[in-house]
Amino acid sequence: MQILFDTSLTVEHRLRALRLGDASARFLMRRAAEDLEERLLAVGRRFERAATLYCFGDEAKQAILASGRAADVLRIEADAAFLAGAPGRQGGMEALPLAPESIDLAVSLLSMHEMNDLPGLMIQTRQALRPDGLFLAAFAGSGTLAELREALLAAETELSGGASPRVLPFADVRDAGALLQRAGFALPVADIETVTVRYDTMFDLIRDLRAMGATNVLAERSRRPATRRLFGRAAEIYAERFSDPDGRVRATFSLVWVSGWAPHPSQQKPLKPGSARISLKDVL
Repeated sequence: MQILFDTSLTVEHRLRALRLGDASARFLMRRAAEDLEERLLAVGRRFERAATLYCFGDEAKQAILASGRAADVLRIEADAAFLAGAPGRQGGMEALPLAPESIDLAVSLLSMHEMNDLPGLMIQTRQALRPDGLFLAAFAGSGTLAELREALLAAETELSGGASPRVLPFADVRDAGALLQRAGFALPVADIETVTVRYDTMFDLIRDLRAMGATNVLAERSRRPATRRLFGRAAEIYAERFSDPDGRVRATFSLVWVSGWAPHPSQQKPLKPGSARISLKDVL
């Protein structure tokens, strides 16, 4: 398994964000939680026991409770501090502390894009679900922070002739659907929602990312502190390429939503190839 992310640094950054306590910077989490509630309402069934996986807060649990789709919700976090004294379970980000077939609904919001073994975590989640249990997750996908990536890359290349990775690689929505199938989920679905946020400057975006705990956790990141000159030039490029007529700059967040069901005999299945009774040629 290739180690792309320093998951211990991920937890450290999220803990720092917890200490900062900037509620306004959790706007993406609140939006994802609202979307989660709507998606659960559309399912139209109740689940006996649910679990939220590494959401670094209680928004996902509150959304499940508000939907009325489950009354028993277990929170699983990477550090006990995220539970803030509430009932829950602590476990490593890529070793799910759940027994096989112990839950009916598993939810994860805005954390799976920072996991090295995402297929492995999905397999563990499917194994933890009882037959006909639902997995529903949202994570940052391809296109997220594309403007920041381009501005930093251009500035560093211009100033030093090369560039180190500073923005995470994000999965494409098609890759997400393939991961669900690889993990053994039935009826896999993946879709994407693009959120555009406007800021006065690039530095205001970076301030929000820091308050979210969403700064660079790449294993191959440069250990040398970025210079003020680099960020100053990147901010200029950002404003030149991604500003609106009023001078404010845009930042893109692409949220990939995935859902899949633990296999059960009652679920719909595709027909076997060659089993059709009507020819498409005849229809056309």
